[in-house]
Amino acid sequence: MTLHYDRFDSPIGELTVAGDAHGIAHVLFPENRHPPKGREHWQYQPATVREARMQLLQYLQGERSAFTLPLAPRGTPFQLRVWHALATIPFGQTWSYLQLATALGQPSATRAVGAANGRNPLPIVLPCHRVIGRDGSLTGFAGGLQTKAALLRLEQGAGALFDPP
Repeated sequence: MTLHYDRFDSPIGELTVAGDAHGIAHVLFPENRHPPKGREHWQYQPATVREARMQLLQYLQGERSAFTLPLAPRGTPFQLRVWHALATIPFGQTWSYLQLATALGQPSATRAVGAANGRNPLPIVLPCHRVIGRDGSLTGFAGGLQTKAALLRLEQGAGALFDPP
């Protein structure tokens, strides 16, 4: 399947957004641990994903708290359920992996939920950064823990994405 993509600078570094007529399928950080299969067939066509780029930039500038994009993530049925549940975590709040698993009706599936969360192809849009450890600790994020902390501060109204050096 051919996806169209755009790569652009943002307040958290370079992002790549890919999608097709069905919706946005990927948001990637440069250091993405799980590069999507078939990426070599992607075509640079920014117009296809222009709205996604605009909404991501608005979010990162503190001007948007929700996304209104058609989404087309690809994954297993369980992964899709987890990713759908991520979208229900309110802006500015965090849930533990146990809370997310419980919301899915599977409180004993915290490890599977964590694995699905780690494979989220649409970070920020499907807010996996809002999932934290049971003890409140920050855990893995495709953009790095510094970026995860910055996104949480942004959502909690703390202002700048990153502290000045």
